[in-house]
Amino acid sequence: MNALPPGTTIGIIGSGQLGRMLAVAAAQLGYRAHIYAPETGPANDVASAFTCGAYDDAEALAAFADNVDVVTYEFENIHADPLERLAARVPVRPSLDALRIAQDRVAEKSFVERVGGTPARWREVRDRAGLDEAIAAIGCPAVLKTTRFGYDGKGQARLMSPADADAAWSAIGHGPAVLEAFVEFTHEFSILLVRGPDGTMTSYPPPHNIHKNGILDRSVLPAPAEIAAHWTEAATLAGRVADALDHVGVLTLEFFATPDGPVFNEMAPRVHNSGHWTIEGAVTSQFENHIRAVCGLPLGDTALTGVEVEMENLIGDDANRWPELLAEPGAHLHLYCKHEARPGRKMGHVTRVKR
Repeated sequence: MNALPPGTTIGIIGSGQLGRMLAVAAAQLGYRAHIYAPETGPANDVASAFTCGAYDDAEALAAFADNVDVVTYEFENIHADPLERLAARVPVRPSLDALRIAQDRVAEKSFVERVGGTPARWREVRDRAGLDEAIAAIGCPAVLKTTRFGYDGKGQARLMSPADADAAWSAIGHGPAVLEAFVEFTHEFSILLVRGPDGTMTSYPPPHNIHKNGILDRSVLPAPAEIAAHWTEAATLAGRVADALDHVGVLTLEFFATPDGPVFNEMAPRVHNSGHWTIEGAVTSQFENHIRAVCGLPLGDTALTGVEVEMENLIGDDANRWPELLAEPGAHLHLYCKHEARPGRKMGHVTRVKR
């Protein structure tokens, strides 16, 4: 594909905060953003157009495709099959193969193993009897996760012993799942890689990701030595994943840092919360680089803009701290304009860059 010139329209599936920040980055480069979603959200405030439709609405998807030049998506918890209608009319980037693999934990872990990655020990669980078999193979403690549609700690249950099996099975809704062994790790980190349609790749320095209650609390750079030691190996794996999928755009892989090497946790074929620091903390943000990639433009510099960078998520009522954050020297505040603050809901973030 030849580079799309400024003035053309990028279709974005999803109306959340990631779509919002993608639309802002697109506008800065001279592109228009057209949002497709079943409801309005933060992205609508900054987009030039909106199509309201269910993610499986063939008629609405066709109308959307007729009004955009390329399509990307801001999250993977959507069924890929209906989007084939889009792919038949307009380029969809990243590919639907990447979407299918990333949205199914069995497919994801199997794929990463095939390209040389090491996930935590795991077993597929199809029914309650299968959970007992998985516990016998994996042991406890372990984590039971729904195969699809889980995020920010949702769709997960811990098993400290086999006696927790019934409660865990109920907690995830008695559906298809995977059981993962606990990983003894020192730190969590992510690789944010960008790949263009010509196969060119670059990646950002890995942030140290700190979670609370299953939700990312903050990302800090530069990462400590325990993470830096795994940077090359983890980034190499991310590159193999991207090449195998012919991925275009940002690809995020999350890892555990262990004494035996990086252990793969999960992947997202999109811009990622652990890369929000890049807006002020990198020469080119993950959002701009994603737009560059899907439009066939040269990829931007991923170097840090300071000696230390920290991104803090604003969860629930944390967003009410906006007056003090605006008064804090050097703090860069981003509020997502969501209609309602709820416990565990990401309402914004703040980035601090020490130069």
